[in-house]
Amino acid sequence: MVSVGVLGATGAVGQRFVQLLADHPYFDLTVLTASERSAGKKYRDAVNWRLDLPLPETVGDITVSDTRADCLKNVDIVFSALPADLATKVEADCAKAGIGVCSNASSHRMMPDVPLVVPEVNADHLRMIELQRDAGIDGFIVTNPNCSTIMLTVSLAPIRNFHFTDLRVATMQAISGAGFEGIPGMSIFDNVIPYIGGEEEKMERETLKIMGTFDGSEVVNAPFSVSASCNRVPVIDGHSMAVWLDIKEPVETVAKAFQNWKCPLKDLPTLPEKSVDFMTQQDRPQPRLDRMKGRGMTVSVGRLRPGIRYIAMGHNTIRGAAGASVLNAELICDRGYL
Repeated sequence: MVSVGVLGATGAVGQRFVQLLADHPYFDLTVLTASERSAGKKYRDAVNWRLDLPLPETVGDITVSDTRADCLKNVDIVFSALPADLATKVEADCAKAGIGVCSNASSHRMMPDVPLVVPEVNADHLRMIELQRDAGIDGFIVTNPNCSTIMLTVSLAPIRNFHFTDLRVATMQAISGAGFEGIPGMSIFDNVIPYIGGEEEKMERETLKIMGTFDGSEVVNAPFSVSASCNRVPVIDGHSMAVWLDIKEPVETVAKAFQNWKCPLKDLPTLPEKSVDFMTQQDRPQPRLDRMKGRGMTVSVGRLRPGIRYIAMGHNTIRGAAGASVLNAELICDRGYL
């Protein structure tokens, strides 16, 4: 078993990490960190548990630690659910201390020696860990992208071999993406908010790095443009997005690519049976009906039309956050980077 910890364990993504790791076949969850006001308390007393699954019995009695690298001795991997301003220093300190960091934070995603990984799309980018070690870092930082970027890039995996130069996406993002206290009910009820700070820029930058090519020393960005428009909608969990691509092939050819695509990975505990589920119903995917496919790790694709246009949807705190980092860690173990 690999000893692991969670940084920022009391927040929305931190709680999802705890839920996913509590009975994991690879990982032994031994350390939970939070703010100073929670440090020293039992986790069950420090956390306001809000998931729709019960607090795992195995973690309730863990004493919460301060969020510092020196509180993580004997931990092999930490999963970071920290806000970006805290993550910058804490994650770097952990990596220097010889700890592997699998981060959901945005702080290090675009650094030239840090892999930004969606395993079904660019598992080979994990080789960038070697760049960090060449620089004298005993541990490493591996990041997963923004929640919407994950859904987008997973949906592109079956059709990435078609030529396109222009990608446009409009998102309809769930309120859980802003955290438990992120959006007041009176702001989102009966409403759509057509702005999410920093989200569009993240999608436009991160997609190009993920879909790009690692040549052994750097990532060469993908050769297409991305334009994003991001909206918050009154859905609890599940980000949906409308995608437009200038693919010239007939829609039937593109549909076959979705239907016939096989994930290049296998035998990882968090990997779903189908990373992409292509749906032919005219009115699907829908968040309430489809977000928990593959235990929340499947991206559903539907409404494929000439153009090429389609809808993609996935669970934002599982596939788009904690589950993505856990899957990255499984791949890291499988490929011998610990």
